[in-house]
Amino acid sequence: MAQLTGQDSRKLLTNLRDTLAEDGDGQARLDHITQLVSESLGTQVCSIYLRRDRQTLELCATEGLEKASVHQTRMRYGEGLVGRVAKEATPINAEDAPNTKGFRYMPETGEERYSSLLGVPIQRLGEVLGVLVVQSLEKRKFSEDEVYALEIVAMLIAEMKELGAFIGDGEAMTAPHKRALMFKGGAVQEGAAQGVVLLHDPQIVITNPVADDPEAEKTRLNTAMDQLRISINDLLSANKAAPANDEQRDVMEAYRMFANSKGWMRRLEANIDSGLAAEVAVEKEQSATRARMARVPDPYLRERLHDLDDLSNRLLRQLTGQGRQAGEALPENAVLVARNIGPGELLEYGKGLAGIVLEQGSVGSHAAIIARAWAIPMVVHAEKITVESLNGDIILVDGDQGIAHLRPDDSVAAAYREKIAMANQAKERFATIKDKPAQTRDGVRIEMLMNAGLMADLPSLGNSGAEGVGLFRTELQFLVRNKMPTRDELAELYERVFDAADGKPVTFRTLDIGSDKVLPYLRPEDEPNPAMGWRAIRVGLERKGVMTMQLQALLRASKGRPMRIMFPFVAQFEEFQQAKAMLDKVYANEQRLGHRVPSELKVGAMLETPSLAFAPNQFFEMTDFISIGGNDLKQFFFAADRENERVRSRYDTLNVSFLTFLELICKRCFELGTPVSFCGEDAGKPLEALCFAAMGLRTMSMRPSSIGPVKNALRSIDLSEARVVIDAARVSGDQSVRKTMQAWLDKQG
Repeated sequence: MAQLTGQDSRKLLTNLRDTLAEDGDGQARLDHITQLVSESLGTQVCSIYLRRDRQTLELCATEGLEKASVHQTRMRYGEGLVGRVAKEATPINAEDAPNTKGFRYMPETGEERYSSLLGVPIQRLGEVLGVLVVQSLEKRKFSEDEVYALEIVAMLIAEMKELGAFIGDGEAMTAPHKRALMFKGGAVQEGAAQGVVLLHDPQIVITNPVADDPEAEKTRLNTAMDQLRISINDLLSANKAAPANDEQRDVMEAYRMFANSKGWMRRLEANIDSGLAAEVAVEKEQSATRARMARVPDPYLRERLHDLDDLSNRLLRQLTGQGRQAGEALPENAVLVARNIGPGELLEYGKGLAGIVLEQGSVGSHAAIIARAWAIPMVVHAEKITVESLNGDIILVDGDQGIAHLRPDDSVAAAYREKIAMANQAKERFATIKDKPAQTRDGVRIEMLMNAGLMADLPSLGNSGAEGVGLFRTELQFLVRNKMPTRDELAELYERVFDAADGKPVTFRTLDIGSDKVLPYLRPEDEPNPAMGWRAIRVGLERKGVMTMQLQALLRASKGRPMRIMFPFVAQFEEFQQAKAMLDKVYANEQRLGHRVPSELKVGAMLETPSLAFAPNQFFEMTDFISIGGNDLKQFFFAADRENERVRSRYDTLNVSFLTFLELICKRCFELGTPVSFCGEDAGKPLEALCFAAMGLRTMSMRPSSIGPVKNALRSIDLSEARVVIDAARVSGDQSVRKTMQAWLDKQG
């Protein structure tokens, strides 16, 4: 086999490209490719295996093996040497294939005569689409140049497959981006939406993957690379004026280092010399980078590889001019599809999105918080949806079940239209009780508050029927910036929150960072378990300057109006004492300076750890109110990480033990005269809210879209009867009261 470089290499790739223009179907094109490769490289066998589904390969064309085995021979990913190439996304070079560990003999192919085997993945952007294999009669170890040669051919086949060159009979040869697909992920925000795909990083379409003029392609590459470096230098210059810690500067400099990497440039130019267009040369390196990312366990190195991946995306956009431009209007009913997204990027899209589907993400991320605040159906952990989607594809989002249907068939689409229509009818019904109290049939009144964190949330205060803001998350304003906000900027924001609330109470939670909420300008701690580490009030008590600045901004924003301030993640009485002493000192200093202070100041704590429920009586007497932070409290109560789907789904909020614990907290608060509320996602679920009320909670805070359904449920039941049902379930030894309560509610109609 000769190395595919220079004129011969480009001639072969040009011949392969020309198969796109040939008459005939996809099968004829595949057959022609195997002939060309086998003849040009001097091997007795060339075979192309294409992906039939996520776990199966199918032999779709061969030169040298039995033709009858085409479309009959299939193997699972990881099965045999070819299956290993697909699973591991790396070449296998076997001098004596039949005696190589993992070899699986396929008798129908007649491959028993062949000794050596070289298999390389057919992949695009790290997504394995198949495997290209050559085999020879004699035992031989293929050289590095020969491996590289076959990788170049495989890359071209991947581009041709993406362009629809191999459409034919069978699952493995269906047109790309045409099949109906379902993705099962994790539910973040309930609701159903039908819309069109809007890719955060749209796939680049390359119509001419072969370089007819390598020198011209190198010129294009160098021009695009210069533009990329200029944009990165501009980014660095813009950030020099802002205060940045050493680690932030290191990250930005590493970004510039990648953009100026001579090794990266040499590899790209070598790909072009082999006959690939500049865009495909970049994609080949990007595919290799993504394959390495998948195998690297070290998070720091994985993050650096992600930097290189992001640079490749930027370079491809420079080369092609494709991709969404800043400020471009959203298509109607746009459903955002992305690998992951930060809160700042999501805010740029705005509330006009119909839905959000992420490959990664988490139920506790700030992007998820924003989606809930905006009542946008959201699904996370939808694996591979970005590579299967194209801009404009029809997509259905089921936020209740955590499912996304891409290019759904008519029956699925009809069912979703009916579901959306029913949801709209329910909204109309909830609107009729917006101004009515959440009062049960036996006269128990529940105060309904909403959670917020953005100015965009505040219009929901009147529209949802909320009686105030039970939680204003102040950290979102820190997370969406690339530098620390100033005291005056925060004071202006908090004053606007007061104005928008129009006299209704607002509870401001002080900065809750750490764990999964990392500020880009604050050096993160290297902790084995961040959720139980340096976060929230612990950061505030140590970084006193940041806490003091925020407290000053809050007090000044009140302009003499009543104010409620709450400290997050208080685990013991001493922490609350220290935080309140800081607030008292700031308050006294504000008075001394002649600034207007709140006419009334109530100071509370968020109960998110079981330890605080057993604090001394003095804690309950000192604090003006307590808010049960259900999201964190549940994960610590059950020792189940709420980001880990393998364990979080096993523990029910309506577990008897958890409800009994909530009842204990309520009793202590009532006995000591401390107002208590429940704040968290579970408060926004009607069944859970009914049970919380039965346990004694009389105030609940939730996202605005949940107030209508919860209020409707509360107004339709007798709470004393519900309590009897719950007590009976607890006495029976049931682990959860959910089934019993649901059956009782069904009887109530």
